[in-house]
Amino acid sequence: MIKRIFDVTVAAVALLLSAPVLALIAVAIRLDDGGPVLFRQQRAGRGGTSFHIHKFRSMRSVAGAAVTSDTDDRITRVGRLLRATKLDELPQLYDVLVGHMSLVGPRPEVHRYVAHWPPPARLRILSVRPGITDPASIAYRHESAELAQAAQPEEYYVSVVLPRKVEMYLRYVDTRSFLGDLRILARTVRVVLSR
Repeated sequence: MIKRIFDVTVAAVALLLSAPVLALIAVAIRLDDGGPVLFRQQRAGRGGTSFHIHKFRSMRSVAGAAVTSDTDDRITRVGRLLRATKLDELPQLYDVLVGHMSLVGPRPEVHRYVAHWPPPARLRILSVRPGITDPASIAYRHESAELAQAAQPEEYYVSVVLPRKVEMYLRYVDTRSFLGDLRILARTVRVVLSR
């Protein structure tokens, strides 16, 4: 309950304080290519239930792999800046506010990748709300650059990156605490600001 109260309070205050920035980003996205401001995608939430995650759109709306590398030509000019600064993640504060996500928790995956998780791991990882950040997000903050080095980025993600993330998700679930979440948030802020 303390975690949920903290999530709601921080998400509400952060959305309020960042409102001018959110508005500027929305205008920049529209001016860049005239497309929609937000990107919505179904992800697996707590208990495996589906929800729509919200991000600022950083890519053109054309078909392609579900994972993105730095060399992906779908990324827009504004999108590159948003992804580099992680500002594209700000709309997820709304997902926290409505209860689909937490500030800290295993990152929500699309169902097709969740299907690759071993069943016992899947049950444990999906027993908690997914989060905006977690240890795997910090460790793989340069994931798109790593994927750009792979001949088949999606195959590399499924066979190499995803199993490592699953281990980190499980470690988080098994050792999570409110103070631990605060430490993860502090590390995330340091990493983002260091960019």
